[in-house]
Amino acid sequence: MTVVLAGGSGFLGRKLAARLASEGHTTITLSRRPSGDGSQIAWQPDGNPGALSRHLDGVDAIVNLAGEGIADKRWSETRKNALWSSRILSTRTLVRAVAGCAKPPKVFISGSGVGYYGAHGDEPVTESTAPGTDFLSRLCVEWEQEARMVESRSTRLAIVRTGLALDRDGGALKKMLLPFKLGLGATLASGDQYMPWIHVDDWTALVSWLIQNDRATGAFNATAPEPVTNRTFTHTLARVLHRPALFHAPAFVLRLAIGELASALVDGQRALPAAAEQHGFRFTHRTLEPALEGLNLRVATGR
Repeated sequence: MTVVLAGGSGFLGRKLAARLASEGHTTITLSRRPSGDGSQIAWQPDGNPGALSRHLDGVDAIVNLAGEGIADKRWSETRKNALWSSRILSTRTLVRAVAGCAKPPKVFISGSGVGYYGAHGDEPVTESTAPGTDFLSRLCVEWEQEARMVESRSTRLAIVRTGLALDRDGGALKKMLLPFKLGLGATLASGDQYMPWIHVDDWTALVSWLIQNDRATGAFNATAPEPVTNRTFTHTLARVLHRPALFHAPAFVLRLAIGELASALVDGQRALPAAAEQHGFRFTHRTLEPALEGLNLRVATGR
């Protein structure tokens, strides 16, 4: 299969490209500055398809992971606009380009996040749960609505609501390793909020499975079957790294430090991968501690 990746240069995009290549698929990355070697296609994710339709015509699948990092910067109004435009306009560009294809792709995989659900305490959350009303929820809702415009008799849509993707080489876990190595690991807010996580290998396996499973449509929580609270996550990571985790960062301190972005850390979702399991997907990494052990985190931190 030929798979086009939007956001293919990001952490998850690179991991997915490597998996797809190992499975014998050809991947092509969309880029604002293509290399010219045929592995990249030029695009401008501004809402207009430009000449993109002719490049997408006849490809088997598109995976849309484009969007600036949610937790990279404080959520000023300017930053919120950037988070919105980098997701909505890039998706709109792709959807309009697909509409212009004589032979559109068979499947369109679109990114989203478990932030879609908002805060739910310890209530189990599945794909049928209604969305929340905070900024992150509204962003995910609009992102998904934009993607749904691509659905047709020719193109199947699957939406991937990703939790905390665990890998030592990227994402949130990489940022956690140094402070935990220094013994500065801390429970956040009450510690009771859930952290829906997924091992990066299960994430790439799930997306590959969605590409190839013709019956997989709609939203899928990309989260392990056994989410844990922040307190459990903190203590488990510290134990795997052979470090203490004695500190506590209260919610008000987090809100003073990073503003509205703190809601992404303070509010949790006990998200379960109901749709994936109902469709027959099997997770390799179901529980947290073995998943973390398998990542060889002590090697990554110099131990």
